Amino acid sequence: MHATMEPKIVSRDEWLAARKAHLEEEKALTRQRDQLARRRRELPWVRIETNYVFATPAGKRTLAELFDGRSQLVIYHFMLGPGWPAGCPSCSMAADGFDSTALHLAQRDVTFAAVSRAPIGEIEAFQQRMGWGFTWVSSHDNSFNRDFHVSFTKDELAAGKVDYNFGRNEFPAEEAPGASVFYANERGEIFHTYSTYARGLEPLLGVYYLLDLVPKGRDELALAHPMAWVKHHDRYASADVSTNHTCGCGAAEHQS
Repeated sequence: MHATMEPKIVSRDEWLAARKAHLEEEKALTRQRDQLARRRRELPWVRIETNYVFATPAGKRTLAELFDGRSQLVIYHFMLGPGWPAGCPSCSMAADGFDSTALHLAQRDVTFAAVSRAPIGEIEAFQQRMGWGFTWVSSHDNSFNRDFHVSFTKDELAAGKVDYNFGRNEFPAEEAPGASVFYANERGEIFHTYSTYARGLEPLLGVYYLLDLVPKGRDELALAHPMAWVKHHDRYASADVSTNHTCGCGAAEHQS
C-alpha cells in the first residue's frame, strides 16, 4: 500500500522511541508466527494411496522417487499449463530463488521439486530460457494437479467458481499456484502433511518482504491487480514501468 500522507519528520531520539515501540509489535508477530508454525506441524496427515508417476528429463519417476532418499518433500505447484508460451510471472519470481533454496533444504532432510501440467518438453524449454536448475517434473499424464486442486477444466471455470484454497472461489486460469508437503516413513509409506495456496505462498516472494520495508510499500493500489507489475526476469528493461506480459495464466498473482 502506498501511503499518501506526508511523513512526520522528527528528531533522532523521537524516531528511536517510535521504532522501539514498533519493535515490540514485530516481536509479538514473530512469536505468533512461531506458534502458528508449531500448530501447522501438529496437523494430521493423509496417506497417499495413488501411485503418481511423473515425466522428467531423465524418464519416469514416481512420487516416492522424487524424495531422492530424504524423508520430506516440498512440491511447488508451478503455473505452466500445456501449450502456454511461458510460465506465470509470479511463479517465476518465486522460482528465481528455488535453486539456492533447494540446496539449503537438502541439508535438513528436505527435497524440493516443482510440478506443472505442461509436457516435460515445454517445461524444459522454459526452464532453460530462465536459467534454472531445480527439479521440475510434469504431471501431464496423471491426476496430481487435479487431486491437489491446482488445475481446472474449462467447464469448471465457466461455472464461475472452482475448488481452490480450500473453498469454492473464482479463479481466472486453468492452472493455479500452490505448495504441498509430503513425508515418507521407513516403510515407504507417503503422507500428505500440508498444502497452501494464494497468499499462503507469499513467504516465497522475498521481494515483497523488502517492499514492505520501504516507504512506498508494495505501491500496487493503482494496478489492475496485485503483482501486475511482475515480469519474467529476462523481460525487465531499465526504468521499465509496463505491466504487460504474455503467459497462459491471464493474470499474475491471484490473492484472496
